[in-house]
Amino acid sequence: MALRDQLLTFSRFLSSNLRWLAGGILLTFCSSVGQTFFIASFAGEIRADFDLSHGDFGIIYMLATLGSAATLILVGRVADEIAIYKVAMALIVLLAAAALLMASAETIPILLISIYFLRLLGQGMMTHTAMVAMGRWFVVERGRAVSVTSTGHQLGEGVLPLVVIALLAMTGWRTAWVVAAIVLVFVALPLSYLCLRTPRTPSQGDRDNHERGRQWTRAEVLRDAPFWAVCTGVLAPAFIGTSVFFHQVHLSALKDWAPGVVASSFAVMSITSVCVGLLTGHVIDRYSARFILPFFLLPLALGCLVLSLGQQPFMMSVFMFLLGGSYGVSNAVFGAIWPEIYGTRHLGAVRSVVSAAMVFASALGPGLTGWLIDLGVGFEQQLLVMCLYCVATMLVLFPVSKVLRQRHLLQPSQ
Repeated sequence: MALRDQLLTFSRFLSSNLRWLAGGILLTFCSSVGQTFFIASFAGEIRADFDLSHGDFGIIYMLATLGSAATLILVGRVADEIAIYKVAMALIVLLAAAALLMASAETIPILLISIYFLRLLGQGMMTHTAMVAMGRWFVVERGRAVSVTSTGHQLGEGVLPLVVIALLAMTGWRTAWVVAAIVLVFVALPLSYLCLRTPRTPSQGDRDNHERGRQWTRAEVLRDAPFWAVCTGVLAPAFIGTSVFFHQVHLSALKDWAPGVVASSFAVMSITSVCVGLLTGHVIDRYSARFILPFFLLPLALGCLVLSLGQQPFMMSVFMFLLGGSYGVSNAVFGAIWPEIYGTRHLGAVRSVVSAAMVFASALGPGLTGWLIDLGVGFEQQLLVMCLYCVATMLVLFPVSKVLRQRHLLQPSQ
């Protein structure tokens, strides 16, 4: 009966908030155009066209992504100052333009600029805007709202790699980017207006209770030691996931796997991430994101170990299952924890720092791992180091979680 009641409650939550949740899913799905798994699907064709090594392309990708991370800190606060639907529509148009620029790139500088805008507008601002909206529009049900919105990421990761394979079989990689731009303008743009033009207003009681808590400015957050400790956890999924996705062609060759092994395993990750994320959202609404914080890297640590040591093709699906578990938990936790700890008044500015850190990690991953591959350091050995980082970070996050829970008890209105 308890499970039935929970399902009914969740069903009512979905039906009563369908417009806003659909808008959030749309934004996270559209962010796929700037995500590593999508761009890296064209890695072989891009490296061949521009005569780049793994390390060369990794460095270009790293520089573009680092630039987008630096820019994100500056522009992330627009989500605090401009209506969400206006920000979303502008991002979709600009992301489509970046896709067209990618399709027409003939020189390495234009390739670099194209990737910069794809990363800034897609991975950076699109995801950032969706999470700021959910963090501000929902209070009591914030965990569920964030976890539902994050399913757009998993939908993109599960569907688009197979779409790219089909497009590459029928046409060139440049035409595929033109198709992406067309879909953004003629499908995503009108849908974003329909879903997001009217902001959701939390109930008066929820809003009053939340506003009584301390509303941290970005400057105050940057002086808060637990913030930086939590950010060590933020970096791991972005660094590791991006590194594996970016070097998927190299990994397949290293393991002697068929080209479709990695692409087909994305569906495993997506399904796992959705299921775990929805469950995590419910747990967050009941216990808080602070409670779950230390545990989200455990599946990722195991996944790195499995992918490093395993040689059979099914090991890729095992890794994706474990990665999906970590993604599901981390998407929900890091969508909910910042408004829990620091309030919503300056959420866009605060979260822009976090988003920039994630983008920075995703920039460092392909560049550093590609450079090490060129130096002769095997990717399998690098995965073992990533496993150790996850374990060390978990040990740091346990006392940090305790500090944050004690802070909440001392200041119950926060």
